[in-house]
Amino acid sequence: MLGGLAAATQSRVNGTLATEVGSGFGAAVVSFGSGLLWLTIAVLCWPAARTALGRVRTALRTGGLRPWEVLGGLGGGFYVAAQGLTVSSLGVALFMVAIVAGQSVSSLVVDRLGLAPGGVRLVTVGRAVGPTLTVVAVAVAVSGSVDRVEDVWLAVVPLFAGVFQAWQQAMNGRVRGAAVPAAAPGAPPSSTFPGVAAATFMNFLVGTTALVVAFAVSVLVGGWPAGALPTRWPLDLVLYSGGLLGIVFIAIQAAVVHRIGVLLLGLGLIAGQVVGALLLDVLVPGAAAPGAAMYVGAALTLVAVAVPLVESRLRRRR
Repeated sequence: MLGGLAAATQSRVNGTLATEVGSGFGAAVVSFGSGLLWLTIAVLCWPAARTALGRVRTALRTGGLRPWEVLGGLGGGFYVAAQGLTVSSLGVALFMVAIVAGQSVSSLVVDRLGLAPGGVRLVTVGRAVGPTLTVVAVAVAVSGSVDRVEDVWLAVVPLFAGVFQAWQQAMNGRVRGAAVPAAAPGAPPSSTFPGVAAATFMNFLVGTTALVVAFAVSVLVGGWPAGALPTRWPLDLVLYSGGLLGIVFIAIQAAVVHRIGVLLLGLGLIAGQVVGALLLDVLVPGAAAPGAAMYVGAALTLVAVAVPLVESRLRRRR
């Protein structure tokens, strides 16, 4: 849920940055690129993180980690680019519904196939009810703000972005597993931090590379963006915080996915995003005041997260 709060704030920041820059791809490059810069500095100053990256390279060379398993950053890049490309046409409400629908369903599939490092997690009644209730909750939350949308077919883009979010979480978890030494299961939790840093670094490296290519193609096709990077210091400093918020978002995914699975991780992130959006609307000056539907939807997302968790506890007790 903390990761979801970071993601909600990042969406607000990147949306404003895209307006300033005049390009969704350009804003995504700035966001991912700044995150990669911070991570590069951290890795250079942290010997344990460099060692963890070395284990990832060794795993790729020896076959312990397959090449496609380090491409989770493509999902993150696609998600950030989808914001800039479709939100202006679909609106935030419909964009969120499409993301949640794709992520909720694909989380069940990813867990059932055992793509996450925690192994196969069977589809139970509670785990099926949770995603269904999440989609309903988000639909209720945004029902008061969905206007008539002419280009509704664009919702396919965030729908697939949501699908790739579940796959991204599973792949980042696999990279983290490869970066952790063999003795890690019996070691204290702090020993896994370099592995999380390595997985997060790989995610931002792959995502930034893909976004730079996409931005270059967009410039060749449509020309250089009409906007410019914001320079009203220090007022616009917050617009460059998307990279740091993304680091929090991705690092939490890599750290916990092997413990709770992709489904519960996805539901928690969605709950954090809805609650975060509600808090931003309440606290940010000039934002539209949330209606009753937003409060009801936010409460339902918390219930949706609780359903599979409670069922899991009851099954273990039996």
